[in-house]
This record gives sequence, structure tokens and C-alpha cells, in this order.
Amino acid sequence: MTVLNLRSLAGGRILRGSQPFGLDAVSAAGFLAAHGIQTVMDLRSEYERAMVPWPIPNGMPDGGSDAGRAAAVELVENPFDPHTATGGLQSIETPQDLGELYLGWVRARPDWVADALRPVAQGRRTLIHCSLGKDRTGVVSALALLLAGEHPDAVVADYTATAANLPEMLHVMADTWRLHVPSTPSQYFSPDLMILQAPEAAMRHFLAGFAREFGSPAAYLRDAGLSAVELDILSGKAH
Repeated sequence: MTVLNLRSLAGGRILRGSQPFGLDAVSAAGFLAAHGIQTVMDLRSEYERAMVPWPIPNGMPDGGSDAGRAAAVELVENPFDPHTATGGLQSIETPQDLGELYLGWVRARPDWVADALRPVAQGRRTLIHCSLGKDRTGVVSALALLLAGEHPDAVVADYTATAANLPEMLHVMADTWRLHVPSTPSQYFSPDLMILQAPEAAMRHFLAGFAREFGSPAAYLRDAGLSAVELDILSGKAH
């Protein structure tokens, strides 16, 4: 297996995807090297990480050759648990509910959004992922795309591209959970659940609400702690 739902954003400075399904240390190193990834931004909760850990050390090595240090990958854990951060997920029944959930996240944790994008803003080619690479990753990716000058339609298209990958990911995710939590009910990963879909209307609701409440992504991220230089790098104005 590998990282699923993988695609490049912002001129290749960002890769977005799922968690690393079934990678051992050798295959993980090969995957990261093949894609030129310098930082892995892991948005999962501690519980999620324990089930599917990255088989790479957390942080850059303290010693070794210059070549070894240059090739090392920084693993950054920036956890956000959607089950506890803004209430439960049981009330998500419509695309608008899902978009409103995303708005609740950016209202509650602008620091988390800024931290998720900070390695990119420091010029590092970064893989950003959560579990499926859909919701938490989708929110962070949406703001990165807007900041890079992409039209909202392009942001929506990137978000909905996940839909084609969901059947495979939900199957693999269900197997992963049953391995660690055998009592997991089969309906937990039902594609009929709105929280496990990627409808266009959800992202459009989020984007409209974000513009109404926060204005531009640059203003939001500036208030969240990113510097003018970091914002220029994120937007592609500087490298």
C-alpha cells in the first residue's frame, strides 16, 4: 500500500493525501524520496497515529553527514481531532452541515491552520495529510489554493476529486480499524454517511462562509501568526 488520494497543489510545493497505509520503513523512505518530500505534516489525532504510524523518526537527525541531513524528512505532528474539537460528527446530514463543520474548525483553531502551512511557507516541499486526506486536509488545502490565487471553482474541483478515491480508501480504512478495534461496526465506514462524502456543495458552503467571515485567506493566516514573508512564499510571490 501507500499514501492514497495523492495529488500536487500550489506548483508542487504541497502534496495532499491520505495516511500512509501499509508502509514499512523501506517503502516509506522510497515514497518520500520519490516525491521529494522534505516535511510530512500529520494532522491526525494521537489515536489515529497509533493505528497507522509513520515509520520515520520525528525530527531531523542530530548528527551524520551533510548528505544524510539533507535527505532527512521532518515529521511534524499537528493534531486535530474532529470528534472533540467542535463537537460530534453525528449531526452531519447534508452538504451544508459538512461545510459548516469546516467553518467551525477554522473559527476554533486558526493556529492549527497556520501551523499546518508553516513548513510550506518556509520553502519546504510538504506532504499534508490526515486519515483520508478529505476533511482536515481539504480545509487546509482550500486555503492554500486560495492564497495561491486559484479560482474557487478550482478549489472545489480539488476537493471533489477525493470522491473517486473514497471507495478504495473506505475499504482499507475499515480493515485497518477492524484490525485494531474488532468491535467496529460495519456501518461506521458506510459511503452513505455524509461525513464520508466529498460533495461540491460542502466546499462551496465553506468557501462562501469563509469569505463572509474572514475575507481573504491572507488576512486570516496573518492574524493566525504567519509573517508577510511566509505569506509571500505560500502565495508563490517569493521562493
